[in-house]
Amino acid sequence: MKVSDLDFQYPEELIATSPQRPSRVMWVKENGEPEEITLKGLMDKIPAGDILVVNNTQVLKRRVFAGDVEILFLKQINATDWEVLFPSKKYKLGEDLQLPLGVKMTLIQKGRPQTVRLSESVQEDYFQKVAELPLPPYIQKARNARHTVEADESWYQTAWAKTPGSFAAPTASLHFSHADMAALKEKGVDICEVTLHVGLGTFLPITADDLNDHDMHEEYVEISSETWQKILKAKSEGRNIWSLGTTSTRSLESAAGGLLSGSATEGFRGFTKLLIQPGYRFKIVNRLLTNFHQPQSTLLALVAAFSSLETVKACYLWAIERKFRLFSYGDLTCWTENTK
Repeated sequence: MKVSDLDFQYPEELIATSPQRPSRVMWVKENGEPEEITLKGLMDKIPAGDILVVNNTQVLKRRVFAGDVEILFLKQINATDWEVLFPSKKYKLGEDLQLPLGVKMTLIQKGRPQTVRLSESVQEDYFQKVAELPLPPYIQKARNARHTVEADESWYQTAWAKTPGSFAAPTASLHFSHADMAALKEKGVDICEVTLHVGLGTFLPITADDLNDHDMHEEYVEISSETWQKILKAKSEGRNIWSLGTTSTRSLESAAGGLLSGSATEGFRGFTKLLIQPGYRFKIVNRLLTNFHQPQSTLLALVAAFSSLETVKACYLWAIERKFRLFSYGDLTCWTENTK
C-alpha cells in the first residue's frame, strides 16, 4: 500500500485539545454506512457473553525540558546512559545540556534515537519530579503550548492503567470509566486485559513511500493464559471479540500469528513489529473500537485493513463534515470486520 493512499484533509480546529465527556461515537454499520450513536448506545450494542479486550499499560512521565529543548527519555542502557529522542542536529558530540535539578546531559551518539550520558544516575522519582507525560505534538501545536496542563495527568491515562511502560496512551480506552466497565461486566460482558507498551514508533513519521518498506519499531506485549483461553473459547462458540484500540488489536493478532513467545497454556510475551495493512486477514478481532487516526499513519492502515480503505475514507469525510473531534482526545469510532 502507498502511504499517500492514507491521506485525507481535515480542519485544524477539529483536533481535540481536551477530552469531551460523554464522547460522540461514529458507529459504522456492516454495510459500511456511518451513523452517530451515544456511548451508552454503544455499550448497549455489546451483548452478554462477548469479550472486550483492553490494554492496561500505563504512560510513563519521560518528557524532560532543558530550557526550550524537549527530550524524551526512552530506555536506560546502564546507570548513566540513556536512549533519548530530541532535536540533536544543532548539537555536537560531547556537547552538554543542563537538565532540571542540576543533572547534566552529554550527547555521545547521534541517530534516531540518540544516546546520552547523564552526570548522575536518575531513578523514577527524578522523572516524577521534573518530567511531563509525552502528549502528542499535534495537541501541543493545537494548544499553542508545549507543556502539559495539570488535568492531563488524569486525562492521558486510562482508568485501568497499571503496568508502566508506554510513551503514548491507548487512547480508545480514554472514553470509558471504571463505572462503564462495571456496567458491562454486570450485564455479562467479559473484560479481558492485555499489555502493549506503546513505543518510539508513535512519534516517528513514515518515511517510506510504500508501507511494505516501513520498518515498524518493536513494542512489548504480554497476554495471560487466562485471557487467551477465554478468547479461544469465545471464538469457538461464535461470540464476538471486541478490541478496545489498535494496541489491543495488535497484541491479539501478534499472538495469533506466532510472533510472541509462549503458548495458549503458558500465555504470551515478547516484542512485536506487526504492521497491519489492507490484505491482512484478522485471526482474533472482529469488532474494533478506536479513535480517529492521523493521515498517513500505520494506525489508519490497520483500520483500513479491518474495514476497507474506501469505507474508512468515506466515513472519515462524513465525520469531519459533522465536526467530530479528532485524534487522541477526540471521539470514538466503531467498526465491524470486513470478511469479504
